[in-house]
Amino acid sequence: MPPSIPQFSQLRQWLAPATGDDVRAALTRKRLDIHDLAALLSPAAEQFLPEMAARSREITIQRFGRTTQIYAPLYLSNFCINRCAYCGFAAGNPIPRRKLTLDEAEAEAMILYERGFRHILLVSGEAPKTLGVDYLEAITLRLRDKFAALSIEVQPLDEDEYDRLFKAGITAVAVYQETYDRRVYDRVHLAGKKCDYDYRIDTPDRAGAAGYREIGIGALLGLADWRAEGLALGLHLQWLRKRFWQTSFTVSFPRLRPAAGAFEPLVTVSEKNLSQLMFSLRLFDPDVGLILSTREEARFRDGMLGLAPTRYSAGSCTAPGGYTSGEHDGEQFSIGDLRTMNEVCAMVAAKGFDPVCKDWDREFQV
Repeated sequence: MPPSIPQFSQLRQWLAPATGDDVRAALTRKRLDIHDLAALLSPAAEQFLPEMAARSREITIQRFGRTTQIYAPLYLSNFCINRCAYCGFAAGNPIPRRKLTLDEAEAEAMILYERGFRHILLVSGEAPKTLGVDYLEAITLRLRDKFAALSIEVQPLDEDEYDRLFKAGITAVAVYQETYDRRVYDRVHLAGKKCDYDYRIDTPDRAGAAGYREIGIGALLGLADWRAEGLALGLHLQWLRKRFWQTSFTVSFPRLRPAAGAFEPLVTVSEKNLSQLMFSLRLFDPDVGLILSTREEARFRDGMLGLAPTRYSAGSCTAPGGYTSGEHDGEQFSIGDLRTMNEVCAMVAAKGFDPVCKDWDREFQV
């Protein structure tokens, strides 16, 4: 059953009347409701960004300590049956297409292992007949004894398929709605199964029903009003927590990056906007993991450390086989932070935080 999230027009109505007094009240409360979140996301909150940052930092350190989890994506395939206007993998884009064999995927994973990664995210384009559950199960069985946590960001699956991969050793599922604005969603998803908004938004629910310990959601920033997207994310997160109270959740904040197809963002989302969005979600849900990936520039990621994010990717490549070859042909999007894992960890440590490459073990799972 997909969550009931209001139309964007209604979400904007919740945002519009917020005042400075509403923001001040939200900053003093220990438990925020959705109207507090609307106040923090509103234009009225922009003058309170220093106070929001301070409160967000306080909550982040209180809940997560001075740790930052470090992970890397491993791209398995860039074949895709969807035509998403914004994505470099979109069917029809003239990029070199490649699916890694199981041996090649394992070799890529071992490069990451040798670099010190123990949490990896398995990523692919959405082409189930090219890379389906059989492949994902097989690579999971090869890797699960080496890595503390294996997550997937692949095509949405049915509950029985999620159950199968969970039993094989996948610990977390990430699936981003891209945009919660149905009109924009229809505009940018031109062909393929991804055109089904409701099936996609129901995906975290299917993963939760299959028992995953962690589920990640997010919106692709640059497609629609970021304030309304933030409010929709909060509502979606709130709904999932009520249904799956034993599950951990993360929110990712990917901003559009240059990619094949030369799609231009439909709306501008600045670093200031992104900061406000992250602070707001941290205050709204103190226990949610917030991810800031290598889409963002090193300077911005350095400045945000400890203020809201709890998880950073590092040393990323978004092309299948890129860790082995060093090539980026066929990448999903261009990287903003090109530093190695060691360089990112050194930055984290220099700022007085602990870079953590392993904070979970399958033996913990009952």
